[in-house]
Amino acid sequence: MRMRRKKNLEERLKACGEYILDLGYVHGGYDENGNALIEKNILDYREVFGNSNPVHLEIGCGKGQFAAELAEREPQMNLLAVEVNRNVVVQAAEKAKSAGLKNLRFMVIGAEKLDYFLPQDSIETIYLNHSCPFPKKRQAKHRLTHESFLEMYKRLLKDGGEIKQKTDNMHFFEFSLCEFSKCGYLLQEVSLDLHSSGTEGNIVTEYEKRFSDLGQPIYYLSAKKNR
Repeated sequence: MRMRRKKNLEERLKACGEYILDLGYVHGGYDENGNALIEKNILDYREVFGNSNPVHLEIGCGKGQFAAELAEREPQMNLLAVEVNRNVVVQAAEKAKSAGLKNLRFMVIGAEKLDYFLPQDSIETIYLNHSCPFPKKRQAKHRLTHESFLEMYKRLLKDGGEIKQKTDNMHFFEFSLCEFSKCGYLLQEVSLDLHSSGTEGNIVTEYEKRFSDLGQPIYYLSAKKNR
């Protein structure tokens, strides 16, 4: 079901505009399938954040609970949080503004376009928190741990950079494990029940809490860029 457009959305987005990056889309025509072509517009992190601190990336930040808490915990890191839905990202940006977080910025974009805007070999860690599992087999290419995405992440991650994934969906997790291995990532941690594993420092999102409270295990992995 499509989310109803929030009241005063444009005004609210404008009010927290300092937190939402203007990516300066430049359309370069259309391909043979009618898809808009976008010219690259690579971000300058020093210009975005005003410093040269390490940059981390959350893809699919939702209402921004994880992003805001991580940015507050780790003031010496910069965090880019990606969300394709403007109706949702406005809440995340308002949260960041209310907390006065200077090291957090939002990108309103589909994940498949990230390497049009992010420098190669520039990201320390990518966070994938409860991404849509796209359960039907024909939807596999849309999963954020599909081979095509994992190859793009390789280009974006620094040498030795890592991806941290959490999901409540067992089949999606199994798919992800296979894709990470196929793409040459080094699996460092794998947990079939994160909340019972004793892992320290986990930031529990609203979505994660909902499923954990229902007794469903939270699956977790971290995978290192290996080549």
